[in-house]
Amino acid sequence: MEALSRNWGWLLALGILMIILGVFAIGAPVVATITVQIMLGWLLVIGGIAQGIHAFMVKGWGGFLLQLLSALLYLVVGVLLLVNPVGGALALTVLLAVFLIVEGAFKIILALRVRDQGGWGWLLASGLLSLVLGLLIWSEWPASGLWVIGLLVGIQLLFSGWSLLMLAFAARAHHQASAPAA
Repeated sequence: MEALSRNWGWLLALGILMIILGVFAIGAPVVATITVQIMLGWLLVIGGIAQGIHAFMVKGWGGFLLQLLSALLYLVVGVLLLVNPVGGALALTVLLAVFLIVEGAFKIILALRVRDQGGWGWLLASGLLSLVLGLLIWSEWPASGLWVIGLLVGIQLLFSGWSLLMLAFAARAHHQASAPAA
């Protein structure tokens, strides 16, 4: 808690930013879905190009062929996400479900490990919400593939932001309580 209490302001700012992004995504779920898809597509394309360049820069290395194949995989998946919005949204819906299930499990485990510290219940609530949202996405796929990503990412951002906000307030209280009296 000491490390958090020294930097509680950054935690507060991160929580506020995540709340703002969450409200935007909830208000415009189709835009958020397409934005997530486009961002991921470009990240994969850029990563593929970088890996391809690196593979040719160290051509004599024994891992050249595998690195080149990895670069091609990044490029192909990235381009598919950019040129096929519906297919990309359906694929991202499945990926989002898996992400939320795993992230929810991690947050629950983390909350249980730090339950002796203030604000841990918010982390537990965020983990439980992530787990439930992931399972709901999985069960409704593919019917709402275009808008569900944006909506659920928004909800997740909103609740993660609130959990960080509450953790920041607990860290600030700890910092003020442990500060020497002036």
